[in-house]
Amino acid sequence: MKWLDVPPVWLLLFVVLAWLQSRYFSYGVDFGTGWADLLGGMLIGGGLLLMVLALSEFRRHATTVNPHGTPQRLIQSGIFSRSRNPIYVGDTLVLAGLILRFDAVLALPLVPVFVWVIERRFILPEEDRLRRTFRTDFARYERKVRRWV
Repeated sequence: MKWLDVPPVWLLLFVVLAWLQSRYFSYGVDFGTGWADLLGGMLIGGGLLLMVLALSEFRRHATTVNPHGTPQRLIQSGIFSRSRNPIYVGDTLVLAGLILRFDAVLALPLVPVFVWVIERRFILPEEDRLRRTFRTDFARYERKVRRWV
């Protein structure tokens, strides 16, 4: 069951909730003109770009992307020099962008809920593993680079 407990599954769950809200529970509330589509597309594109940049760093450093795994290396280069969690930032941007594209106004509170779930379920345990594995290097990195942005 652990393969189900990964961030993409959580993202998909939240995206489905947003879509269901827009499709069946819109209550006549919408964002209005086409600005939401444009901004939504930009957020989705930016989120996907962050994910690709982060995944390329994981590949370059030959370490695991699995949030439940033990990393072989502490990545501090590339996009990881700006954010300790660029994939999660990307996930959040994609969710927000899809909410805008779906015109799911009432689903906007899902964004902070998603951030809370991801932080509690994945980020904090990952950082504990990194702290135990890389000790001084992670402490230095943690002081230098913010968790989100």
